[in-house]
Amino acid sequence: MTLKLHYVSISICLLFTAICHRVAADGLINEEVKRTVDLSTHLAKITAEILLSNQGDTAVNSFILAVEHDLAPHLAFIGASVKGDEEEDGTLELKETTIQGQRGVFFKVQLPSSLAGGAKLRVKVDTMLSHVLRPFPTHITQAERQLVVFQGNHYLYSPYPTRSQTTRVRLASKTIESYTKLGNPSKNEEVIEYGPFRDIGPFSEDTMKVHYENNSPFITISSITRIIEVSHWGNIAVEETIDLRHTGAYLKGPFSRYDYQRQSDSGISSVKSFKTILPASAQDVYYRDEIGNISTSHLQVLEDSVEVEVRPRFPLFGGWKTHYIIGYNLPSYEYLYTLGDQYALKMRLVDHVYDDQVIDSLTVKLILPEGARNIHVDTPYPIDRIPDQLHFTYLDTFGRPVLVATKTNLVEQHIQDVVVHYTFNKILMLQEPLLVVGAFYILFFTVIIYVRLDFAITKDPAAEVRMKVSSITEQVLTLVNKRLGLYRHMDEVVNRYKQSRDTGALNSGRKTLEGDHRNLTNEVSSLQARLKAEGSDLAEKVGEVQKLDGQVKDLVCRSCQEAERLVAGKVKKEAYIESEKTLASKRQELVSRIDSLLDAL
Repeated sequence: MTLKLHYVSISICLLFTAICHRVAADGLINEEVKRTVDLSTHLAKITAEILLSNQGDTAVNSFILAVEHDLAPHLAFIGASVKGDEEEDGTLELKETTIQGQRGVFFKVQLPSSLAGGAKLRVKVDTMLSHVLRPFPTHITQAERQLVVFQGNHYLYSPYPTRSQTTRVRLASKTIESYTKLGNPSKNEEVIEYGPFRDIGPFSEDTMKVHYENNSPFITISSITRIIEVSHWGNIAVEETIDLRHTGAYLKGPFSRYDYQRQSDSGISSVKSFKTILPASAQDVYYRDEIGNISTSHLQVLEDSVEVEVRPRFPLFGGWKTHYIIGYNLPSYEYLYTLGDQYALKMRLVDHVYDDQVIDSLTVKLILPEGARNIHVDTPYPIDRIPDQLHFTYLDTFGRPVLVATKTNLVEQHIQDVVVHYTFNKILMLQEPLLVVGAFYILFFTVIIYVRLDFAITKDPAAEVRMKVSSITEQVLTLVNKRLGLYRHMDEVVNRYKQSRDTGALNSGRKTLEGDHRNLTNEVSSLQARLKAEGSDLAEKVGEVQKLDGQVKDLVCRSCQEAERLVAGKVKKEAYIESEKTLASKRQELVSRIDSLLDAL
């Protein structure tokens, strides 16, 4: 039995050695590793500076990064870059891969250039883990402080052997309940230093556990729906619907508003407010919830951004959650680029909601103008696309295309630009103005038809008579006004005669007056007869107008005769002026009476 176990152990070791040999067949080793585990917030930020050394004979173009199996579900972001002497030279491309027989998540990192045999390269790896800090105890009172537990690996989880490694753990406070003591670590304030560890084998794991005080805001966006509506009329509307919850230790017992306001350390792990950073060109910002506008927020416009202090209606304790909506407008010329009918929209897929943000679920709905086609999306990281939708709003006919994308487990490193390419015929911009013009045209045309046409089934004789009388009366008014205009014209002829003493012109004007007056009077008489035939009592008033008009004509003729006497020297100027005043007064009185009768008509 002992011999069988011995053979099984030897087989397992040989298998493990073969696997490690396949992974490390390229000759890479981790010459030196400096790890920093930052646990000062509700995220675990792990930075590793690795000095890669190629001990093989051939050049290599890539290397493998690994994440432990237990930490893989919490992995929100991983990135690698080449570390230069003074600053980072550039980000490296990562592609997920697998290693047969090993658990965990693995990434193949493409080097910017081949690493020759015997050469070395310093690489920086950044890893962000979410929901990896567990509150312990899980429930606390309002007066208690929050303690959390982090469980990770003392070593760099790598498919390559490591010659030397140090690990520095940075905590949120000096209060530490317990921590693992591998290698006799040193503790200074809120920093624990492990190592150096020597000659660590590939895929080495040793549990590192730290139990410490952490009162930083443990808030998580459980879901966010970001709607971006693009208009070619110069505006981009952005609205975010956010569900936020406190993922720290649950509040045990009642909440005392009195103690919370009186004692500065009461509810120290709760969240009163946080800052949301918007683009510098954001305007018309609003912040509301289901009840209405939340007036406790504050807006500060800076040179390169707009800061909104988001203050919920109540402080957030462990297990509590809130829901709110924030929106704003952006000028499209800063984000929309065009070349002919080709358009490119460059915007952030997700924006800054609060510092060290964690988003469990993101849904982005990008509403493009109606008529956009040949749509293509370039994203800086993989996203999940669901079938496009249609959105109908004012003056839309066949709907606006809506691109819908989702992603889970996002952090601040995911705040990157997405580029949407599409084509749009500029003629379609006339569609909405033409629809408005057409709608008004149809409305006015309908009103005209409704007013002008008679939709009655039976005819009303009395209504027809009233319409005929109204038409005749309008003609009478027109003719009487023309006749009064003849008198004004004759006054001008008399005035010119008094200046020029041209008797021929006076006689010609008098003859024209007589002829035109006769014709207009005959037409009015004819209309008067028609009114009388219709049985309207307005015929009598027209007759009175005719009588008064005859008197006005007589006064005009007398005025003409007085002017002839003045020019002939048969009457003095003073007497003429006095006579003219008398005639004008009588004439004005008659015209006023005629106007009164016309108003009655």
